[in-house]
Amino acid sequence: MQDHKLTIRTPEGVTFTLPLAGPVNRCLAWIIDAAGLLLCYIMLYLLLIMVIGLLQVIISPDLSFAVFILIFFVLRTGYSIAFEWYWNGQTVGKRVMGLRVMDVNGLRLQPSQIIIRNLLRTVDSMPFLYLLGGVTSLISRYGQRLGDLAAGTIVVTSDKAIAPDLDLILDKNAYNSLRAYPHLTARLRQQVVPEEAAVALEALMRRNALLPEARVALFEEMAGLFKSKVAFPPEAVEGVSNEQYIRNVVDVLFKAAA
Repeated sequence: MQDHKLTIRTPEGVTFTLPLAGPVNRCLAWIIDAAGLLLCYIMLYLLLIMVIGLLQVIISPDLSFAVFILIFFVLRTGYSIAFEWYWNGQTVGKRVMGLRVMDVNGLRLQPSQIIIRNLLRTVDSMPFLYLLGGVTSLISRYGQRLGDLAAGTIVVTSDKAIAPDLDLILDKNAYNSLRAYPHLTARLRQQVVPEEAAVALEALMRRNALLPEARVALFEEMAGLFKSKVAFPPEAVEGVSNEQYIRNVVDVLFKAAA
């Protein structure tokens, strides 16, 4: 039986819940992507008419047809791989529908996972219209098709985060050293996905419920994650604790510049 939410428990004892994408939204996202691919196929076909015709003359009709099938497969598979790679788990259809591919354990999505789940699209689409993948996603616990099961991925709802009353969490009078570098804070907003921002915010909201050792370890790990995305100058982070650094990051992500 399929669950509608994924609950992630960290080693520090913090629990986060992510809403799983439903079959209707995933189907609509697929239709949007299919329409985009169809346009690509039409343009590619028009471009290849001359090339295939030339191959038929130079080589043979059978070999020219094989070349076309190969290009078709590369375009079909490469479309999703390219977008999910550069858009952090989203294609055009998923972005429109507010969906995102994630690691099943809530970890960073790896390139190998993107490649595996998309290479298996051919199997999921058998015998037609993603029938096998659709049935698998309906009976699997987290709505995973075969490609997701093999890659260890899930598809979650990734709606735009709504900022809560941050004055209850952040010290509005505290100095945020990150805001002295607007070009870097803008890059940070681009690099951080909504799920990561939500986790950072929830960690701050629950910090007082953590044991001291777990609290230190959690914010150390989270600070390392965000620092790996954008490197601020040493003077912006020197003397700033990991917890304060996360406060500064959350302030940048959820609040407009003053």
